[in-house]
Amino acid sequence: MLPDDGDAAIAAFLGGGIDPAGFRHRDHVRVAFEMLRRAPFLEVAPAYAAALRALAVKAGRPGAYHETITVGFLALVGERLLAGDESFARFERDNPDLFDKAVLQRWYSAERLSSAAARRTFLLPEPR
Repeated sequence: MLPDDGDAAIAAFLGGGIDPAGFRHRDHVRVAFEMLRRAPFLEVAPAYAAALRALAVKAGRPGAYHETITVGFLALVGERLLAGDESFARFERDNPDLFDKAVLQRWYSAERLSSAAARRTFLLPEPR
């Protein structure tokens, strides 16, 4: 479970103090929200990705990390933060689609997202 305080949640996430068994999708979104409120996307992305990779290793599932999903969700959270949400509760209320793991399927086919390349590197959405 993440601490209620945003700075403490970030510190626990980046410092490896999170129990992977209790780290849910909502927690991923919340940490992204907290980090992106404090720093630019291009600073957040490498730190966020490294912490997720470490969390996957800690869970005994190093292959669970997925680069395209990670960067895609970070980009969506960053874009939505442009609306100026000041609290996570309001952000969550205003962006319920981000709490659905399947939201990226608006831009990606299941085949593209499940590819080995998408796990390894960020893939742009398919042209439509």
